[in-house]
Amino acid sequence: MFRILCLALLLLPSALRAAERPRLVVQLVVGSMRADDLDRYADNFGDDGLRRLMHGGTRCEARYDFQQTVSPVALATLTTGARPSTHGVIGLRWRDYVKNEVVELVRGRNGISPHNLFAPTLGEALAAEEPESRIVTVAVEPESAVVMAGKAGDVYWMEPMRCNWTTSAWYDPELPEWVRRFNSERFNLSYLQQEWRTLLDRSRYRNRRRFDIVPVPQSREERRAGHRPEVKPEGDLDRMSYSPAGNTAVLGFAKLAVAQYGLGRDTTPDLLNICLDASRRIGEAYGPESVEVEDMYYRLDRDVADLLTFLDAQIGSGSYVVVLVSDHGTSPSYDAGERVRDRFNTRQFEVIVNSFLNIRYGVGDWLLEYEEKCLYLDHNLIYERGLDLASVQNEVAIFAMQFRGVSHALSATAMRTSYFGDGYARRMQNSFYPRRSGDVILNFEPGWIEERPRCRSASGSMYGYDTEVPLLFYGAGIAPQRITGPVDPIDVAPTLARLLGIRKPAAAEGAPLEAVTRTDGAGGK
Repeated sequence: MFRILCLALLLLPSALRAAERPRLVVQLVVGSMRADDLDRYADNFGDDGLRRLMHGGTRCEARYDFQQTVSPVALATLTTGARPSTHGVIGLRWRDYVKNEVVELVRGRNGISPHNLFAPTLGEALAAEEPESRIVTVAVEPESAVVMAGKAGDVYWMEPMRCNWTTSAWYDPELPEWVRRFNSERFNLSYLQQEWRTLLDRSRYRNRRRFDIVPVPQSREERRAGHRPEVKPEGDLDRMSYSPAGNTAVLGFAKLAVAQYGLGRDTTPDLLNICLDASRRIGEAYGPESVEVEDMYYRLDRDVADLLTFLDAQIGSGSYVVVLVSDHGTSPSYDAGERVRDRFNTRQFEVIVNSFLNIRYGVGDWLLEYEEKCLYLDHNLIYERGLDLASVQNEVAIFAMQFRGVSHALSATAMRTSYFGDGYARRMQNSFYPRRSGDVILNFEPGWIEERPRCRSASGSMYGYDTEVPLLFYGAGIAPQRITGPVDPIDVAPTLARLLGIRKPAAAEGAPLEAVTRTDGAGGK
């Protein structure tokens, strides 16, 4: 009898943990959602979607503490709990200094894979401790899906030819039968059959800039003028990426994955990662001041309501957790307001910098390329000419400061040899990874963005419109409350790890948010 009692006491903590932790965690990343977007449009939300998350759970404002606030970098931070200086994702591509070759983050000779990701994700941590757990990741773009998943689980994205769901041989040699069946019925293209019209009467919209969306109702002049698209999509995947249909398709497939994989069916916790790339593309093309962005949020609100209702029915309202967050915000549109801002011409910048180095050190292809605010110099040429690399880097940084739109320029040598404890330099240093970052790193003045096709607004700066995003935790055991003061997104993965009852990812620098993970209902600051 005594031995049985001792065994029961030993098993009690793990039994309590299994009873307390959610059966499914859903990490929902909405691309380019600014910190104030939820409040700005809340009056037109229903009660069962975004408002349910806002008022029924823990609400925070997150603030990224690094400069390179672009999607792959921020997604890696959310899923590893580390900053770029630790997780090593600095963008979609960079230069290998040894071979002087371009390296793609997830694309290589053997197809799409997480080969260049080395900091473990939340999914990898869950798979290591709970081998029976299911980890599923869904996004429109392969880069988003792979970065969120890392090297664990079932990972899906859309292929460009027919908008079918696909994966790579790295994750699965062939698609499951249910995915092939779904693709054969062309469900995704059904989302694109209707013209994009405003969901609500035009009088209910706060934003007034309109480009492609057809207002309801239309005036006689508008009907007579017809619909002339501002953003001209190149194929079905483009149409999917630049309309709310992209978000609806991703969330619809995510629900199907919950049913097919049986996510949340038993006490072993599962993880579902969802990245909504279409909201980012819409923000880039039309700008945060547009009716298109506003309408996208109203449609997203309905899609989220459908998702929550589905999870209630499949798993039970007290058995899952949803965290909603954004990978970054977005800049004001360059052509909004009283003045049109200049945009930074990267090609022109490359040519001028290389010409400067030709005059300074002799003819040569000194500049390999500009990529993601990084300038990559040809180290082999610099050493062949007997030059000091640090001196060349510093000269280029000083020269770059003469360009309109450039607010800061730091050399890689300065990043490596100095510790910046505060201010702009700290945020730039937090984005710097020595083996991948360039020789000179730039930051633009507020409001400046790179000149790119179909791009009115962009992310990738250290300013509040890019770094400040909403963060909501909702579901099993999470009290309705509001945390005042900014939360660092490196805390998201450790917080979810604690809710799942596992150790945080190995490279994580953040800590669990006690207000979210406490089980006594207390919390908030």
